[in-house]
Amino acid sequence: MKLVIGITGSTGVIYGVRILEVLNHLGIQTHLVITEWAKKCLTMETSYKPEQLKSLATEYSDDSNLASGVSSGTYKTDGMIVIPCSMKTLSGIANGYDETLVTRAAGVTLKESRKLVLVTRETPLTAINLENMLKLARLGVIILPPVPGFYTKPKSIDQIVDHTVGKCLDQFNIEHDLYKRWGT
Repeated sequence: MKLVIGITGSTGVIYGVRILEVLNHLGIQTHLVITEWAKKCLTMETSYKPEQLKSLATEYSDDSNLASGVSSGTYKTDGMIVIPCSMKTLSGIANGYDETLVTRAAGVTLKESRKLVLVTRETPLTAINLENMLKLARLGVIILPPVPGFYTKPKSIDQIVDHTVGKCLDQFNIEHDLYKRWGT
């Protein structure tokens, strides 16, 4: 399995860090694209440096490199997760504005009928945000805001983050034990 992981400039960059850690641990290939604002959020919100994040991925492309393999449908992947997904990125994807590699890779994922998961981060949401989400959901995009399942009785932020990361992995049928499932 090979997944494209896009990390954009929105609070919650820890979700992107954690999914890379888990996928790396599981031996799943990843092609990482990090936006400039994501790099800024990374240093503001965590103790990670961009180079540490890049080292967790199998491959890395700069967000400005529109000649990267992930910008072509001939580059085979099993799908893409944008985690977190800023409203700017959501808008770019919803409206086919492939200005960056993250939005171009997402557009390629859509045109090749591959699974696209967006972990959208914003609150409150405007009607524009909701319309963009609806437009993409109608195309089969999974809109997966990081909403914790409190039935798991999380005791830490790490457990809350793991819940969302686990929900993303579930979309690709990747086995994990990141959270306790309902009824178990």
